[in-house]
Amino acid sequence: MAAALDDPAGHDPGDAPISISAGLADWLLAQGISLAFTSYQTGQLIVAGVGPDMRLSFNQQQYARATGLFYDRGRLLVGSMFQIWRLENMLRPGHYANNAFDMALVPRTAHTVGYVDTHELAFDADDRIIFINSRYSCLATIDEVHSFRPVWRPRFISALAPEDRCHLNGLAMDCGVPRFVTVAGISDEKDGWRADRQGGGAVIDIVSDEVVVSGLTMPHSPRVHDGALWLLDSGRGQIVRVDIGSGNREDIAFCPGFLRGLAFHNNFAIVTVSMAREDKFKDLAIQAGLEERHLEAQCGILIVDTRTGQTVHSILLGGKFTEMFDVAILPGVRNPMTIGPATVEMIGAVSIGDEI
Repeated sequence: MAAALDDPAGHDPGDAPISISAGLADWLLAQGISLAFTSYQTGQLIVAGVGPDMRLSFNQQQYARATGLFYDRGRLLVGSMFQIWRLENMLRPGHYANNAFDMALVPRTAHTVGYVDTHELAFDADDRIIFINSRYSCLATIDEVHSFRPVWRPRFISALAPEDRCHLNGLAMDCGVPRFVTVAGISDEKDGWRADRQGGGAVIDIVSDEVVVSGLTMPHSPRVHDGALWLLDSGRGQIVRVDIGSGNREDIAFCPGFLRGLAFHNNFAIVTVSMAREDKFKDLAIQAGLEERHLEAQCGILIVDTRTGQTVHSILLGGKFTEMFDVAILPGVRNPMTIGPATVEMIGAVSIGDEI
């Protein structure tokens, strides 16, 4: 059945040049998933699925400085410049929008947190929104009166100040509880992490408040998956697996671009890669890695088989796209669409809940 919904424009992201690996639509169908990803440099949330014509389908919406994503049971959190948005699927099971889309994500709530440089975020087991507040070097949650309520900060951070002291950026949840975070440097000074980008990064265990992995270069996106801790050692271009018990780490795959954003589906790691910002790779190991492999940095989505370290599929963006941020998997969804908060379509995006 079709939902009553104004017809949104479905098109390639920003009409930008785009390169899609052969067979990606078939792979998404076989895996039973679709994707959502953000580009904070262009301020876009993009969803990708497979349309009725069996071709890859893209739908984009504007969210100023779009950052972290978190999907759970039909709802999607999106971080942006000064707000955190909660999008809900307005379709009931078995219903379709415009006879094509089996999910229609509509913004229902926007929490105004101010410019705190929101990075990764999640729902916890109590359905609280937990987010990385990079500018104030803490983990925070929503407050009904104030911009945010701090819930944790590294022990070396002496005060909450808008100084991005350690560049706290990544959050790993474990069974609905915040477990690990990544920092680019161990510093208690304004922008102090910048002085030690090469090898100064670390993973901190929130439960013990101890550094469990050190010597990293601009790490991002820690994740607990299949009994191990995974992360992106972004300044080296490596997807890394860490044994939680011993701390031993293993490089799984080199990716041509600055890694930021990581999601897992079975044995596949899905990551975003970005080009260098104003030639900022020069002092990072990733530049040598690119040169050794005779590769150029890319911008887009890579799907990596963690058993072999090989990239099996990709969505590469050109034109105005140079930097990506996060990626989320939408399981059980074939062809999602979204409606933006400032669009004409939002006016007609009306759905009715169950009667009281």
